[in-house]
Amino acid sequence: MSKIQTVKKTAVYCRVSTKGQNLEGQRQAIQKWLDGNSITNAVWFEDTFTGMKVDRPAFNELQRGIFNGEFEAVVCYKVDRLARTMKDGVSVLCDWLERDIRVVAVTQQFDFAGVIGKTVLGLLLSLAEMEMELRRERQADGIEVGKQRGVYAGRKAGTLKVNPERIRELRTTHTIQETANALNCSVRTVCKWQKSEV
Repeated sequence: MSKIQTVKKTAVYCRVSTKGQNLEGQRQAIQKWLDGNSITNAVWFEDTFTGMKVDRPAFNELQRGIFNGEFEAVVCYKVDRLARTMKDGVSVLCDWLERDIRVVAVTQQFDFAGVIGKTVLGLLLSLAEMEMELRRERQADGIEVGKQRGVYAGRKAGTLKVNPERIRELRTTHTIQETANALNCSVRTVCKWQKSEV
């Protein structure tokens, strides 16, 4: 991988799933990469939350910094530290690359920047779409089995996928895509609730 040059600020993101796990291994590997690339201005963000949860304090703080244009690069241990699912990870990477953020996963030798980075991301997008379709098929199969056994009744009346109040709150400072990413829902869902308020 080539070195990051003339970077104003580099963000570092580390995450473990539980408080019992240790971040030290990630810190050491990333610091070694930073030292090798002569980066001394890194800002560290660390979470002890599962990647299945979108609402992670340090990750949210990192996202705010990116939205505000404070960072030009993000360095992590592995891509799955950003998000547990391919769908969420690709959504994050797409958003960051559109903002010209360079993303490096030090142990996987991934360097998402320029033409090659976007080509690799295109492959990941295809894999994410495949994973999503397989998940839908499994879900549909499970629902059908549940209906046959009489144990599936669908979503309870009055329940919502997302909190409309949270959508309104995020939309005051974030784009529709950013809001959808933060809430782990579709752009269509965000637009639906916006239209309902008009």
